Amino acid sequence: MQFLDRINAQSFLLLRILTGLMFSFHGVQKLFGVLSQYPAPELGSQLWLGGVIELACGLFIAIGLLTRPSAFLASGTMAVAYIQYHWKFQFSDAFFPAINHGEAALLYCLIFFYIACRSDDEDNDLA
Repeated sequence: MQFLDRINAQSFLLLRILTGLMFSFHGVQKLFGVLSQYPAPELGSQLWLGGVIELACGLFIAIGLLTRPSAFLASGTMAVAYIQYHWKFQFSDAFFPAINHGEAALLYCLIFFYIACRSDDEDNDLA
């Protein structure tokens, strides 16, 4: 397992960059309707604000600028997305991500929470 210890920083960097870029693309889809079946939301709406957060925080996380606060905001945004749009407080089988299609929101929430909590500054803010 020493091999894995040696690539710890590189694997975290890859996780941070790819997750940030994928998240920012969701923002592009929401804001501009690019490669999306849905039209762009109304300016100033909750969905529009979510798209702005996804685009900005995703790019900040990917490039390593204000990584931890951006990841914390992104994590909270995805918690709201899961609860409000996927689970919808339905106390039935709709709670489960496989049923309510909230897997991505839940995974983004947890990954960004991990990135926000990670205290290794050389991996988070300098890379």
